[in-house]
Amino acid sequence: MNVDLITKDDLEKFKKELLEEIRRYQQYPRKQGQEARVWLKSYEVRKLLNISAGTLQNLRLNGTLPYNKIGGLMYYRYEDIQKLMDGTRSVK
Repeated sequence: MNVDLITKDDLEKFKKELLEEIRRYQQYPRKQGQEARVWLKSYEVRKLLNISAGTLQNLRLNGTLPYNKIGGLMYYRYEDIQKLMDGTRSVK
């Protein structure tokens, strides 16, 4: 049986590589000449980050990703999502 140890540095390197790849494939900001949207709905954030509804809920509940609720819809600032992907947590 072959056992590999994963260090904290390995995880940090993986995190940076993963975030770079997410940024490379993200759809926001939109096409050239169009302004980036300021507010995104939950389904757009899930699609952008490629996460499940439960993961998005956990990000909301633990304060990692701030949101505003209007009626029954949750809205997230694109700037906060960028900060999350950059690794700088934005907590209200």
